[in-house]
Amino acid sequence: KQKSYWSGIWPEAESFKDNGMGPIPPGWKGTCMTSPDFNTSNCNRKIIGARYYADGKNDGSKTVRDNDGHGTHTASTAAGNVVSGASYYGLATGTAKGGSPESRLAIYKVCTDGCSGATILAAFDDAISDGVDILSLSLGGPQDLKPDLTTNVVAIGAFHAVEHGILVVCAAGNNGPWPHSVTNDAPWILTVGATTIDRNFQSNIVLGNNKVVEGVAINFSPLSKSADYPLITGESAKLPTADSEDDLEDAREKVNGSIVICDGMNDTNFYYSTSLKVRVLQGMGALGLVHITDKEGAVPDNYGDFPATIVRPKDHATILQYLNSTSNPKATILPTTTVLDYKPAPMVAIFSSRGPSSLTKNIIKPDIAAPGGDILAAWTGTETDETYVPNGKLLSPYNIISGTSMSCPHVSGLAGSIKSKNPTWSPSAIKSAIMTSATQINNLKAPITTDLGPVATPYDYGAGEITTESFQPGLVYETTTMDYLNYMCYLGLNTTKIKVISKTVPKNFSCPKDSTPDYISNINYPSIAIPKFSSQGTVNVNRTVTNVGEVDETVYSATVVAPFGATVQLIPEKLQFTKSSKTLSYQVVFTSTFTSLKEDIFGSITWSNGKHSVRIPFALTV
Repeated sequence: KQKSYWSGIWPEAESFKDNGMGPIPPGWKGTCMTSPDFNTSNCNRKIIGARYYADGKNDGSKTVRDNDGHGTHTASTAAGNVVSGASYYGLATGTAKGGSPESRLAIYKVCTDGCSGATILAAFDDAISDGVDILSLSLGGPQDLKPDLTTNVVAIGAFHAVEHGILVVCAAGNNGPWPHSVTNDAPWILTVGATTIDRNFQSNIVLGNNKVVEGVAINFSPLSKSADYPLITGESAKLPTADSEDDLEDAREKVNGSIVICDGMNDTNFYYSTSLKVRVLQGMGALGLVHITDKEGAVPDNYGDFPATIVRPKDHATILQYLNSTSNPKATILPTTTVLDYKPAPMVAIFSSRGPSSLTKNIIKPDIAAPGGDILAAWTGTETDETYVPNGKLLSPYNIISGTSMSCPHVSGLAGSIKSKNPTWSPSAIKSAIMTSATQINNLKAPITTDLGPVATPYDYGAGEITTESFQPGLVYETTTMDYLNYMCYLGLNTTKIKVISKTVPKNFSCPKDSTPDYISNINYPSIAIPKFSSQGTVNVNRTVTNVGEVDETVYSATVVAPFGATVQLIPEKLQFTKSSKTLSYQVVFTSTFTSLKEDIFGSITWSNGKHSVRIPFALTV
């Protein structure tokens, strides 16, 4: 069973048909809440539960029906049934299905105008009582608020769920690429960043000299395919400096009827500025926008019928050379086409929130990354702020949007499939399987990068990009409830505060007398982080792994990728599992070779038996 938190669901979407699904599991205790626009027939063998939480102020809160699109999109990504011939007005055509199409969905609509803390906690309690297996939360709070764990309703609700054996998967947030921007970063949550995919949407520019420049965007340009339209720069129209009525009128005369080139190389929020410029230029009578970016992996946005496109740095020079070669530059912008097998992919999306965690540098966050750029999925049947209907078309039953809200249900779906194949696995075993089987290599067989260019680090994408190898990882790192309780002790929470978060604290529980944040590095997590590394000289960290492979008798050998600035020793270097020894421990000895680090350094530890490779990343910070 899956669970989608956010704005409800559009049950008529093809993704939620129950074709081929068996009876509802006998242990399911949920309900299907009704309203004038949502009745019991809207639930079926796919949507087996539906609850809303009325806030008393907004009629939209008194129904499970999704009038926003977000909930429908994420639910179909996690567990949508197989639908052939899906597309967004002919773009991204193919067969659509969720990450776990065999799973059921239970919908808990907690957000209308906002997402109240009381509502979120009530939904967690209902989901636990109903009997869900996986919780998928494509929501997060503003990271600048940095609530502590005792006031963080998602962290509290997630802990209750994990205590009941339910894995909680959350979006990392869309505040990247800034450091410390990751949200939902408690260690009992599987925190998901976003990557681009190997499908791209190109809207190319044809220059007056017949050269074609690659652009990326989603638009349905009505312009001619011939380069018949005047091409000017925003600077020549004095758009950046127009601050009076006369200046604006002069700029409007120059812009009207032209395609405008705007330089966004120094924009602090490129995507916001692009959308804003589109609105301004439309109002001034411009025919199109060519926006220059320094982001190599720009994620295409949707500009509807307005011909706007984004040009990457490598093609900027071609446009400049053409502008300098003629006194009468012209161009056109072509409508979007779908490009498959795009390289390089994946890249960490620019918007994906980054680590390290604001709670502690002793845990790497995010944990994992998954596709979140321009994801096609089911959509609501009503127009929303993120809906665009091209002239002469009907509303599409699908939409293409981006965010860690889109990457989160990819992981939830994978987790659901793992749970189906391994029903006795704990939340931390599933989490470990997903993290330790991740890849760090793109489709050029090179290290995954960020879409700003540099090679990605664990603070960008955690353990890496999800793979299907997680169905049988070989070994798992089991993180226990006691690990989490000690984590809270090491953060400085006392027993009273811990009992606000945990419902199952043993009566005789007390925090260790020597609780310090440094001990957090020793909780049995499938990654390792050590702050202030160089000043400590040598640091010892312990980990325990459990053999869940097909063979009881097996030997795993270790491989270490150590960064410049540290030596890493494993004790022992081999782990020999038997029928009676399924769980073994090892020690990692990190030694600094510098008295001070100028920047954080990263590496990895991989255990392999020839069939399975079980990798965890580590971060040694300044």
